[in-house]
Amino acid sequence: MKFQLAINLERMTPSVDMKEVRDHTLEMVKMADAAGFEIAWAAEHHAMEMTIAPNPFQILTWWGEHAKNIRLGVGVVNAAYWHPIDLAGEAAFLDLTSDGRLEFGIGSGAYQREFDRMKPGLDQRDSWRYMQEMLPVVQKLWEGDYEHNGEFWQFPSATSCPKPVQKDVPVWVAARAPITFDYAVEHGCNIMSWPLTMPFSEAETYRARLDDAIAKNGGKYDGRWALMRHTAIYDNEVDRKAAMDAIRVQLSQFGNLMMKSGEVINGFPEQVPLDSLEGNARVDPEMLEQNLMFGSPGQVVEKLKMYEGIGVDGFIYYASMGMDMDQQKRSLKLFIDQVLPEFSEKELVNAG
Repeated sequence: MKFQLAINLERMTPSVDMKEVRDHTLEMVKMADAAGFEIAWAAEHHAMEMTIAPNPFQILTWWGEHAKNIRLGVGVVNAAYWHPIDLAGEAAFLDLTSDGRLEFGIGSGAYQREFDRMKPGLDQRDSWRYMQEMLPVVQKLWEGDYEHNGEFWQFPSATSCPKPVQKDVPVWVAARAPITFDYAVEHGCNIMSWPLTMPFSEAETYRARLDDAIAKNGGKYDGRWALMRHTAIYDNEVDRKAAMDAIRVQLSQFGNLMMKSGEVINGFPEQVPLDSLEGNARVDPEMLEQNLMFGSPGQVVEKLKMYEGIGVDGFIYYASMGMDMDQQKRSLKLFIDQVLPEFSEKELVNAG
């Protein structure tokens, strides 16, 4: 199993210095790079301080200049917000400047609130149609001149400038629904899944959907499957409590965004008071600690072995969860020092 890092430029309150967030994010990526993590993922979101990512290609170009080995993952671009020629060129330019380290991720978005501003009139539940039209168009533009007359985009003959350095750019599709698993397998795409705060059984459900999609495709699939979880490693009660408090606050904001149940003021989603969330399964501490990649190094090793056991090829360590920046570094260091060796040693044995 390979290990990957997903991290956002994240401000939970106006008192947090944006330059400190910038520097912290890069330091985390450099730590992952030095430890041999495979991919660093940057998202695309708009008008939200908790996920500052207006253009993942800018973020990844910046990271790539300072972290020289780790691959650079777009995790993920929202197809509905882009024009194919623009997207193809931006992605190819990142591949050029990073000497072929692009991992191209594409998806259908998450927040209806964001669609209401970026693509008014589009229901998030229908955005998969944009993704499925966009991806093959981008790939054809990478090959050379191509004319397109589709449902959502039409343009005369054009090409991507520049072209990618890689002959075959790895493509990732964000998938939870069966229809997206089917599409990814049929088109030979890698798959990334995020069970949110659901239990391990949700990952098993995704595995079953992947297996069903492979069966429909005649048993053929040579792609990879990565799974993302919020991650916090701790070795003391103070850090454990701080991690739990942080994720509960972030989830209350996330729920507001998903359900459009609160205001967003100057980029900051309203927080539901924590005392009003007691008993709510979404933020129940015991459930969160069990379901997420939370725990001591030993507990996390055992959880990761469960994911490895169902065929997860890559684990995405999701670092952004409102936790104090110093604690984020302590967590990642514990993961690197005490969790990673349990898997890298096994890989060396298998390779031998």
